[in-house]
Amino acid sequence: MTETVRRSTGDEAPPPVLRRILTVLVVSQALGGAGMAAGITVGALLAEDLLGSTGLAGLPTALFTAGAALGAAVIGRISQRKGRRPGLALGHGAAALGSAGVVAGAAGEWAWLLLTSLFVYGAGTATGLLTRYAGADLAPPERRGRATGTVLLATTLGAVAGPNLVGPTGSWAHAWGIPRLAGPFLLATVAYAAAGLVLWVWLRPDPLFLARSTPKPTTRTQPPTTPPAALPAGVVTGATVMITAQLVMIAVMTMTPVHMTGHGHGTQAAGFVIALHVGAMFLPSPLSGLFADRSGRLPVAAASGAVLLAAGLLAALAPPAGTPLLACALVLLGIGWNLALVSGTALITDAVPPERRASVQGLVDVGMSLAGATGGMVSGLVVAGAGYPLLATAAGVLALAVIPATALRGAARS
Repeated sequence: MTETVRRSTGDEAPPPVLRRILTVLVVSQALGGAGMAAGITVGALLAEDLLGSTGLAGLPTALFTAGAALGAAVIGRISQRKGRRPGLALGHGAAALGSAGVVAGAAGEWAWLLLTSLFVYGAGTATGLLTRYAGADLAPPERRGRATGTVLLATTLGAVAGPNLVGPTGSWAHAWGIPRLAGPFLLATVAYAAAGLVLWVWLRPDPLFLARSTPKPTTRTQPPTTPPAALPAGVVTGATVMITAQLVMIAVMTMTPVHMTGHGHGTQAAGFVIALHVGAMFLPSPLSGLFADRSGRLPVAAASGAVLLAAGLLAALAPPAGTPLLACALVLLGIGWNLALVSGTALITDAVPPERRASVQGLVDVGMSLAGATGGMVSGLVVAGAGYPLLATAAGVLALAVIPATALRGAARS
């Protein structure tokens, strides 16, 4: 049943309702971030250990990002029909189930169960990213970047803590007769289950239904010549920016732990670098949102391409025996991705009315997930055949594609 809430004004939700919804989203994101960090930090190492091949080390990332693609489509469709609450809660539940399956597969050395569970686990990545749209549902256009940033910032709490718990969770797993690298997935099982429970119980009223109940402005209408089913130009530009950034970020991030451990670094050192990277993916969100609201979506999106290029070149040039420069490169990689995600999210939310919003957003995130799956799979093959520096350089150069995309959009609007 569709939820409706009377609103205090014609263009924004009552502050108590908005604050409550954002609080619930923040709590769920903090929990979900801890679950997401497991796959980022040890997924490639776990596959390399079980499958015995560096060339297949990118397979876990490919699988859970492919799972995220399916998850984004399903969650987007459910959210469109039933609201954000059931869609997001279901996604977190699936991720918890997948995390438990990864632990069981690693413990029993069943590669088929491990790989299948990683695919299911990917639904959690999709859910965490789709939650940012729920934060933007209720915000007026001039504050959508900051609303998105608030929800993404919450992910930092769990996502940064997760990689730094590789050691302790590995010890717990070892004490229970489970491989150490499966330890973070024990944490992910609990974290995702808790995140889903928080959303299911407390995400009321539903933010998407609340946005649909808002009286529509009469001064800005879609041109009658635009077919109802056509994707607005803002969606195409936002999708291009986010998909490109996702491919670049996943490719470099996936193989960094493999690159580090291959040059004598321990898993705790790799976890620390990934923690810095994940922190940079989400911690700048409020500032990125402020820039997107004040300076415009397109300049921020274009800046993401330049930052990602710098990250790729620095990663390629960083001495493999040391960690400071590589850590700086991964921080830049996270910042560039964040700029792309916040600006792209605002572009898409601006362009699509609430009646179509959830399904379109889900399709865009399908594209992001498929790009991530491609980057994860190809990255292992590139590193095995040509080395990590070439992968990082090529990824950085590819990121420059967002600049002409934003320039074309800007020219069309002028």
